Amino acid sequence: MMDPLPLPDGFRIGHWTDADGRTGCSVVLAPPGARGGADVRGGGTGTRELEPLSPLANAEGPDAVLLTGGSAFGLAAAEGVVRWLEERGRGRSTPAGVVPLVPTAVVFDLAEGEPGKRPGAEQGYAACESAVGGVPDRGALGAGTGAAVGKLLGHERATRGGVGYAATALSSGELVAAVAIANAFGDVIGEDGELLGAPCGERGELLRTVDLLADMPEPPERLAERIAGNTTLACVCTDASLDKRSCAIVARMASAGIARAVNPAFSPVDGDVVFCVASGSGPPAAPGLAASWRLTVLGVAAASVTAAAIRDAVRRGSTTS
Repeated sequence: MMDPLPLPDGFRIGHWTDADGRTGCSVVLAPPGARGGADVRGGGTGTRELEPLSPLANAEGPDAVLLTGGSAFGLAAAEGVVRWLEERGRGRSTPAGVVPLVPTAVVFDLAEGEPGKRPGAEQGYAACESAVGGVPDRGALGAGTGAAVGKLLGHERATRGGVGYAATALSSGELVAAVAIANAFGDVIGEDGELLGAPCGERGELLRTVDLLADMPEPPERLAERIAGNTTLACVCTDASLDKRSCAIVARMASAGIARAVNPAFSPVDGDVVFCVASGSGPPAAPGLAASWRLTVLGVAAASVTAAAIRDAVRRGSTTS
């Protein structure tokens, strides 16, 4: 299998992994001056500092995006990322010093390992220390360490998830890349429509969640265990020149990549969030048809690499767990 294209220049990704506790965190360090947006689709999200990414907010950034295990407890890992950035003078300038902006989203992995082990500030800091450019590490590591997909029949019959990555180059020369954490309630679907990750039957065969649900007019036994704690997270990284509004549009279009690769997607028991971070230094295109066309091209590419990264997460996770 050929390696994908590397991250756009200036982006770096790092992981902290607790293989025994089956949890971890993954950080995307953005180049100085980057802009970002987010799209929230899941009904069970755990997040921090998404509001500053709104086109109506006056904050710039983000300086980093953190994807972390540990459910709401894992939000504490963002404190370590903030400290790492502050020590290097990265953040919004204020009279009292820089204030880093680190939007964060979590996956629920507490049922996979030791519930008392979750990423905290030191672990978020360590993920920053490990961050490198190029093609990031993937598989059962970082925020994907305890990830699984296809959980309708219980965690013991689910398929391993993980961290995945994909990238593409546009004809303009701009790069669009995505890192994803696959921890969905639903199945992960391959490019040909076949199952990559789903609940396992008695003989180890993969079963389609939507077919199983059709035969369940009443909630199954152990309902809470079967449906608790699911999320697909993605962060799109591009060297295109986009403002915050445009980043939000690309993030929204990139969410289509989740719908292509995960079925069912955006359920009440999933915490799906997609970020888009852009580093281009040129001025964004003036409003008009040409700008809309350019955003459409970028959004289509973002959806494609998001879907590919989710599939890569399951393929890599199943071989490294």
